[in-house]
Parts: sequence; structure tokens; C-alpha cells
Amino acid sequence: MLNTFADDYLERLAAPMFVAKPRVSGRLASFDGLLMEAVGLLLPVGTVCAVGSGKGAVEAEVIGFRNGRTLLMNLGGPAPLLPNAPVRPIGPPGEAEVGSALLGRVIDGAGKPIDGLGPIRGADHWPLGGKLQSPLDRGRVREPMDVGVRAINGLLTIGQGQRVGIMAGSGVGKSVLLGMIVRAAQADVVVIGLIGERSREVSDFLETKIHGAARQRSVVVAVPANHSPVLRIRGALRATAIAEAFRDEGKRVLLIMDSLTRVAHAGREIGLALGEPASARGYPPSAIAMLPSLIERAGTCVHSGGSITAIYTVLADGDDGNDPVVDSARSILDGHIVLSRALAERGVYPAIDVGPSVSRVMTDIAAKRHVHAARVLRRHLATYEENRDLVLMGAYRAGADPAIDAAIAAHGAVLEYIRQDADSIVSLDAAIEELTGVFADG
Repeated sequence: MLNTFADDYLERLAAPMFVAKPRVSGRLASFDGLLMEAVGLLLPVGTVCAVGSGKGAVEAEVIGFRNGRTLLMNLGGPAPLLPNAPVRPIGPPGEAEVGSALLGRVIDGAGKPIDGLGPIRGADHWPLGGKLQSPLDRGRVREPMDVGVRAINGLLTIGQGQRVGIMAGSGVGKSVLLGMIVRAAQADVVVIGLIGERSREVSDFLETKIHGAARQRSVVVAVPANHSPVLRIRGALRATAIAEAFRDEGKRVLLIMDSLTRVAHAGREIGLALGEPASARGYPPSAIAMLPSLIERAGTCVHSGGSITAIYTVLADGDDGNDPVVDSARSILDGHIVLSRALAERGVYPAIDVGPSVSRVMTDIAAKRHVHAARVLRRHLATYEENRDLVLMGAYRAGADPAIDAAIAAHGAVLEYIRQDADSIVSLDAAIEELTGVFADG
């Protein structure tokens, strides 16, 4: 009996049931509140590590290497760390939880739920950096998307799979316009990335913009401004990865990111911490180069038939339309909607400045009569704005120029077409009918 037990025990010990693995660990050599340097640690960029021990441990992400040391960026807040504190890897780089298990949930930049509804179960996984697609895997934008905003539906028609930027200075109404779009957009899933905004705006957006039925088809990734720059960038990547996974299932996805500028600001903080030279307006090259890789992940997929229609808000610092982030986004996106502070001051909301705004796919997805009517409205508005000072001073005499006379007569109708209450929804068909009914014969 004893021999049988001993033989069985020895056989189990000999079986490859347990494989010993070395425990990777390093030591903290430098820490200035944000950037850490560790020695004795070889890990790929993107790996999440625990720095310190016990209750004083914080999480940090590997962002680079310098002089044989591993550079990490703090993901948490202030930490009571001591020299030579242990640094241990706790998570592999580059995966996001995705799938229908996330619908109706609010998560942070690390993918942890912050809505108090418990853990997320049954989620799939998707690379945080996305899956590289061939340009031929991207389909054309062929179908319009109804966003419920009259001026956008009629004058700047958005297509399914288009990438659009909403560009404006602070306090001009970007968040209100986003709320109007989220409530009315004809999409299967809405993924919202609130990146670098005020914490108060996060709760306000959840309670007023996507409450009720809209919440059940939405996924919110919220990373406020007081979070680490690495978490802000991770939040933008995570929101895009979630949208990509739904597109891979063949769904029509609306991706909202507020704001792209805050993502660039986070990239600037990391780049400067790594010692990159500051170039245009203090932005290192890596901060601007990051934008195309993020924006290009949206679009249509010819294999699954799904699409990601992406709307990014771009903050024009000081209302400067030549800001590096604004200029770079404008060159990459398939259209941009410019909000005017002057219109907002006149009480015209949404304050869409039709002149500099453009949708690069509108001529492909709109009927000729619709496109003609939109051009007539634009012509009347441009003519009025060019001669506005003359008209207001009384220096223009009626009948001197038929084009100016027509612009003055149509100006009231133009402003009424642009103006819309924040809680009202105007369908695509209704917007086209109103536009062609007034301006198609111009």
C-alpha cells in the first residue's frame, strides 16, 4: 500500500503540471512625480507595472528606454514611493475588452468600470492599437447618416463611415451639438470617448445627453483632465478599439471623441517628458504624428459591411484656426464643421459657420437638387457677409446689385435654417425638404 502511494506521488511530481517561471522585478531609480526610471527590468513598451508594495503601490506604464533604464509614466496620483521600490509587471501591453457586454457601461482609460454596476463579464478582447488594414479593405462612403441637426443634414451631409471634426474655441457649444447628434444619430452602437474634459462635464453628459434608451446602446470611456496623460491616450485608443470590434461584427457605429486636442496635449506631455524637442506651438513631433494613426482607424470595412462614423471635437486654442492640431486634423479628416463665436454671440445655436465648413463626401451621397440648393444658400450667406458692413451702415442702395438684394432677402431664411433648439430633432428628409423648398430655384 505504501509503495503504491509512493509510486503514484512520484509520478505526479514527474508530470509537467507545474512549470517554474522566474518573477520579473526591477528597482525604482528615479521619480519626479510623473516620469519614473527603473533598473534591472526589460519589458516591452505598453506593459503595465506595479511600483512599490502594499497600499502605497501605484500603476505605471512603460513608455520608453534611456541609457539602459526603463522609463515609465505614472498612471495614478501622488504616491509615497521610496528609492529602490520594487517594480513588477502586472499586465501585458495592448488589449482592450470589447463586445456587447460593454453596452450601457462607463469605463475609465484602463478599462475598469466606474459606473458602480459591478465587473464586466463575458467581454471579448481586441488589440488596443487596432488591426492594420489595407487601404483596399476600406469601402467608399455611399450612404448618408441622419444626425438630427438640420444644418448638418442639409448643408454638410455626413455619410456612414465618414470622419468629421467639430472645430471651435472654448464655450461655443461643441458639447451641446454632440448631445444633439448622439440623441438622434441613426446608428446601432454609439461609442463615446470623453478624453481630458472636466469631471463635471462627464456626469453632466451622462445624465443629460445619453440618458434613457440612448444609454443602452452606448459605451462611454471617460478619462477626465486630472488623470495621467498615458491614461488619456489609452482612453482614446480604447474607445477606438471598442468601435472597431463592433464594426467587425457588421454594425454601424458612431464614434464620438471629445476632444482630439486633449489627446494631443497628453502626447505633448509624454513627448516633452521623454526629452523630445518642442516644435510648432510647443508640440513635439510625436504628438502630431499620433493623430493620423488614431483617426485612420475609423471608416467602413468592405469585409464585414460595418462602419465607424467618427466625430472628433477639436479645440482651437484662442480661436486660432491655424493651431497645429486644428490644421493637422483638417488635413486628415473627411470634413470639418466650424463653430463661430460671432454667431454664438448673436444667439444663433448651433453656431455653425457654414462658409468654412465642408463635408468632402456630400456630393457622393446627396442628390443633385439637394447639392444645388445647399450651394445657393452658401452663395447668399457669403454675399451677405461680404457686404454686411455696407448694409448695416445704410451705404448700400437697394437695386444696385441683384445678388446683394437676393442675399439680403434670403438672410432671415438662412439664419432660421441654421438655428435649432437643443432638444429638437430634424430628420434628414425634413432638412432636405426645407432646404430644396426655399433655395432649389435660386
